[in-house]
Amino acid sequence: MSADQRRRVEVYPDREVVVEFDPELTFECVEDCTWCCHHGVLLYDKDLLELAQRANLAETTTDFRGEKFVTREEKDRDDHVGDDGCACAFLRDDGLCTLHLEEDWKPTRCSVFPLAVFLEDGDLHVDIRDSAHEHCEGLNVSERKVIENLEAFLPELLWELENPDSDREL
Repeated sequence: MSADQRRRVEVYPDREVVVEFDPELTFECVEDCTWCCHHGVLLYDKDLLELAQRANLAETTTDFRGEKFVTREEKDRDDHVGDDGCACAFLRDDGLCTLHLEEDWKPTRCSVFPLAVFLEDGDLHVDIRDSAHEHCEGLNVSERKVIENLEAFLPELLWELENPDSDREL
């Protein structure tokens, strides 16, 4: 998208993003698509505190390059797991997320998906992850426009982070 097609959108009072994706884009998670769950989920400090109230961190997190991620583990599913047969430790056998379904909570990185978030010239930018265009089944399958629902994807925590870039994976 060219610079003149980008648009600034206020998500929360005094918290705006520069939108880099087509404003007509829609997204809705679709049943049995767990593609996003086979990546390592980066945990920000606030996420670690929240997760500690719901799970044993020693059993469910791992360190990688100085950052905490949700542990990936081998799954009995053949679909929507990584090439190594692993996915997020909280992905149940039925393809649903324990944290989201049973705890009504998602780590920041899970809320952000399928968006890519990055800082540029001091502004928070959002686009669609390159890999989502290829693998995510929830793009353009509903009437739910992403640009009209940015608060559902972008927790306020993102504006407080020194490095909110979402391209870091386990």
